[in-house]
Amino acid sequence: MATLYTQADSNVRKTWILLILFLVFIISLGWFFSYLLETPVILWVSVFFSSLTAFLSFWYSDKIVLLISRAKLIEKRENPELYRLVENLSITAGLSLPKIYIINELQPNAFATGRDPKHAVIAITRGLLEKLERVELEGVLAHELAHIGNKDMLLGSVLVVLVGIVSMISDYFLRLSRFGSRKRDSRDSGRPLLSIIGIIAAILAPIAATLIQLAISRKREFLADATGALLTRYPEGLARALEKISTDPSPLGVANNATHHLYIVSPLKGMESKNWIAKLFMTHPPIEERIKALRGMEV
Repeated sequence: MATLYTQADSNVRKTWILLILFLVFIISLGWFFSYLLETPVILWVSVFFSSLTAFLSFWYSDKIVLLISRAKLIEKRENPELYRLVENLSITAGLSLPKIYIINELQPNAFATGRDPKHAVIAITRGLLEKLERVELEGVLAHELAHIGNKDMLLGSVLVVLVGIVSMISDYFLRLSRFGSRKRDSRDSGRPLLSIIGIIAAILAPIAATLIQLAISRKREFLADATGALLTRYPEGLARALEKISTDPSPLGVANNATHHLYIVSPLKGMESKNWIAKLFMTHPPIEERIKALRGMEV
């Protein structure tokens, strides 16, 4: 029977396999577009601007997310019990104590952000404090600390670069292909067909890159569930928390399409679907699958 250790190791391996495939996909796409337009400029310019955007996001994304979420920093004296929970879990995980922010919303939910474990932040809603039992709250906090310990924020930054490169390569190809086509040798009968294939690839590539990004995001949620349950030694606490959060009817007004993937459970209620196509575009695995995985593990 699977244990938390084997589950975590399996998720890590699968995630890195997906990342390697992503890199191969980008390199192949860049080579193909460069070949069609007979210039490597598209790839180099895309890499430069995507890397610059990712660099700025790396340093300031946490501040932007906290501002959008209207999260307020709290001190230990304001909620000593919460701080004790986070401190104990941080010691168990071998992590520095993250800053703790409160979002004044009734929906129970939480997320972690920050550029690295030493600059990490955990943000939780008021509803999470009010509606969850201690063991359930502990499970959620452990999940978010697992994201920090697993360096998911760094992985997320890498994915931003990768998806950005694909999008920019595709955009430059669509913009420049019309100019490049004027310079091609009309005697090369293979070029028109290649150009059509290139345009189709340019349209579909960003969609494929986004699907790979979302697939990796879903894998990281499974890994954080497993690692978080390992910290508390009580998977049932997190399983019960996921049930309560997913069924809570309260809206989360500060959440939007840019930030909803950060939360432990998608706060955009009513948009979930069991359709397999819709699942491809989900930022989180289905709650039922996460709960089943937690309750099927041994500690």
